[in-house]
Amino acid sequence: MAMDDTLSGVRNKRGDWAPHRRNEIAPFWAWPPRLTQVLKWIPGYLFPWNAFHMATALLWWYAVVPEVATMKTLSWSWCGGMLLVNWFAYVVFYGLFEWRYCLRKVQGRLFKYHHKFPSEQASDVFWFRSQNIDNFLRSVLISVPLWTVVQVAFLWAFANGLAPWLAWADHPLYLAALVLMAPAIHEVHFYVIHRALHTDWLYKKIHSVHHNSVNPSPWSSLSMHPVEAFLYHAVALWHLVIPSNPIVAMYQLHMASFGAINGHLGFDRLALGADRGLAAHAYAHYLHHKYFEVNFGGDGLVPLDHWLGTWHDGSKDGDRLMQARHERKLERMNARQSARREVPKGSTSPSRDGA
Repeated sequence: MAMDDTLSGVRNKRGDWAPHRRNEIAPFWAWPPRLTQVLKWIPGYLFPWNAFHMATALLWWYAVVPEVATMKTLSWSWCGGMLLVNWFAYVVFYGLFEWRYCLRKVQGRLFKYHHKFPSEQASDVFWFRSQNIDNFLRSVLISVPLWTVVQVAFLWAFANGLAPWLAWADHPLYLAALVLMAPAIHEVHFYVIHRALHTDWLYKKIHSVHHNSVNPSPWSSLSMHPVEAFLYHAVALWHLVIPSNPIVAMYQLHMASFGAINGHLGFDRLALGADRGLAAHAYAHYLHHKYFEVNFGGDGLVPLDHWLGTWHDGSKDGDRLMQARHERKLERMNARQSARREVPKGSTSPSRDGA
């Protein structure tokens, strides 16, 4: 596909770009199901992102994770080694995207949702008034250490027999199916904790740290409050309950720790050459950062947003549905406030029988 964003999207007067296409849920939820659409969808489900996460899980297992006997005892040597590797991986992986697309700006603003780069928007909500510095430091000092805590926790638990460790030789089909299901586990886990973090108190105290980055970039991906950073990466701990294997748990963790970049790239496509681009799968989550109360889950693999009425597909219809939900919410809030004002101070509400 040619790197020309006018062929597949439109830019408004401010310079913000949006694709013509709509965000769509996974095709196997359609009724009646269409086999041809499902078959066309499968390669994009596997490649390149999920295949990359499995490749990194295997790399960590065979090159980074120590022997089982070593993991039975917590020590600074192997736990600290894991942290150093994760720090290095974070800086290289996220830094590569940040450097190429936000610093070097190899494709300029082509396919960029927001018309500005974060470096062009200083704000007092960020450390040192810089979104880039703030996001980088929060990730390095908070999220990567907590990513490592989760990693160490499940490796230690598997090593000590505290979780059912299934061998690949004995359960190849079950574990392969579990690998295919891992993205669905991620979406459900993420939706549940994310929706909870958008309740008023938790949002103000915790989740607002992440949402300060209205115009996200790669460094924004793991910029979180410590509570959110732990809950987000704790998706891997489900494999201490589900009969599993530490490689699958590592895959689940890397889907969170590396996969967070997808929703925060700020671009719809990434230039890989003059005429080649890679789909970023970033638009659904970008709309969440833009509008706050839509798209709490993922890209529709498990369409909880669609089922529960918080899906925004990026269209004008999506805008209207969002506005209607907002108006209903205001009506409920106004009704509660009116009811509180009508009850005299010091009085009690009548019982159901009027007594």
